[in-house]
Amino acid sequence: MNNNKTVQRVVKTSIIAALYAAITIALAPISYGPIQFRVSEIMVLLAFFDPFYIVGLSIGCFIANILGPNGLMDIIFGTFATFISVYAISITEKFVKNKRASLIIASLWPTICNGIIIGWMLYYIYQLPLLLSIGEVAIGEFIVVTVVGVPVIKLIQNKYEKLLLNL
Repeated sequence: MNNNKTVQRVVKTSIIAALYAAITIALAPISYGPIQFRVSEIMVLLAFFDPFYIVGLSIGCFIANILGPNGLMDIIFGTFATFISVYAISITEKFVKNKRASLIIASLWPTICNGIIIGWMLYYIYQLPLLLSIGEVAIGEFIVVTVVGVPVIKLIQNKYEKLLLNL
């Protein structure tokens, strides 16, 4: 029985990683570069419901960045930024007592982490002004994860709560 559970977890992790990578690559023109709207980042909010998703999301980001245009720096720093973001998302509920506010607060971690880490990386790669790079990435993350992602996740949570917990 324990073996079966391990296989299920590996399969679920692989599916999450594949979805993240596929969405990112399919939308490559808006997923990479100085101004980016990585739609797959909506999925990082899954870590709010179960830290199990951290691995799949980080692997998905790693794969997407291997196939992306920004090379080794994005593979390292992009994956690191996603890992830090999803980890922070997964522990937010422990520190925020207001359940309604905790998802919104959790959704801000990608804006902060990716804004700083990816903003710095893009500043370095493209020689753009640092604050402009940080701001562009942060705005893209905020729009995708907080403005779009939170309502999408709330809709899924309200209609299909068991789905989020049983993925």
